[in-house]
Amino acid sequence: MSQTLFRNLNLLDPRWDAARGGYEVLVEGDTIREVSSKPIKSKAERIIDCGKRTLMPGLIDCHVHVFLTEVNIRNLESVPLTLLTAKASELMRGMIDRGFTTVRDTGGADWGIKTAVESGLIAGPRLFISGRAIGPTGGHSDSRRRTDQGASCGCCNAMVYCMAIADGADEVRKLVREQMRQGADQVKIMCSGGVASPYDPLDSLQFSEAEIAAATDEAKNFGRYVLAHAYSPEAITRAVSNGVRTIEHGNLIDDKAARLLKSKGGYMVANLVTYFEMKDRAAQFGMSADQLAKNDVVLEGALRSLEICKKAGVKVGYGTDLLGQLQTEQSREFVLRAQVLKPIEIIRQATVIGAEILRQEGKLGVVEPGAYADLIVVDGDPLKKLELFLDQGRHLPAIMKAGRFHKNELR
Repeated sequence: MSQTLFRNLNLLDPRWDAARGGYEVLVEGDTIREVSSKPIKSKAERIIDCGKRTLMPGLIDCHVHVFLTEVNIRNLESVPLTLLTAKASELMRGMIDRGFTTVRDTGGADWGIKTAVESGLIAGPRLFISGRAIGPTGGHSDSRRRTDQGASCGCCNAMVYCMAIADGADEVRKLVREQMRQGADQVKIMCSGGVASPYDPLDSLQFSEAEIAAATDEAKNFGRYVLAHAYSPEAITRAVSNGVRTIEHGNLIDDKAARLLKSKGGYMVANLVTYFEMKDRAAQFGMSADQLAKNDVVLEGALRSLEICKKAGVKVGYGTDLLGQLQTEQSREFVLRAQVLKPIEIIRQATVIGAEILRQEGKLGVVEPGAYADLIVVDGDPLKKLELFLDQGRHLPAIMKAGRFHKNELR
């Protein structure tokens, strides 16, 4: 197996509080073989002089939508799967260009696009897929217009391909089984109203306790877990009480719901940047006034939710949830969270906590022997300047995934 030796670097393993100089890192095949504070003896084919730059794990975004390629998701009604795949490939290349070597897709991406990335047909990050996001009739996953009487065709309507409707515990169980049959790494359900859906109130409770329990039971039986779209304390409480492992968004969480989430060992995956970007730009892409009004409500609670979770000891993952043309702002989430959190806390959310959420502890998000060789080199110390993650990867001269360079300007 080929070897790559990184030297002359400052190593930032996010489990530490600061970067440490004098380290070398040896990569063999797709994994890290050795990490040492002394010179490593090897016959590596490639020796990369990092020039005192920072070497750290690749970033993890735990809430993306590679198939939701439009800000106004209604536009996906007339997008066939061929065009959807082409647009998704462009979005995924942008993600890895920004240093995100792993992402968790939370509704839409399938085993086909995952296989295309794994086999090298498409450039992109590691994909952990949820398949179709599942919700009840009239809920956040119901993409039909009020004039629609039946289900649309999934091959020429991308929204139908990305979302599914189930009513009653038996239907939920069957659809969860189907997502896992289709290779889902985790299952996504809707437990409250949403911003992008046109008809459901934000504070609506979606899925009964029995329906949620059916989803989590079936996922557990298959060795998977359930993540839930939920904003309000009531929706979060219902989800967590019935076995949901990760809460997505959670903008309106309160102290009591946060303590419950902590007691159950669950995680929250916050998404701030999407609400700021939608407020500034979504109208130009056709998002309605009603949807933007709902966005204002959750935007108001975004930063406060991070404070509440920190106080309760809830682990929070890095997520962005950006749609379509807004996905270029994926890294802005770092600087928004900095209004509440320290840089090392945010970097941990985008590395070691993300790895915990994905159940990839020791394999992702760290720089240690046996971990996957997903590494980025940063032009400076991101603990002192989070803005180094901005500008579409301009300050990342080297990006490696699974031991292969996606980008290398340090030859």
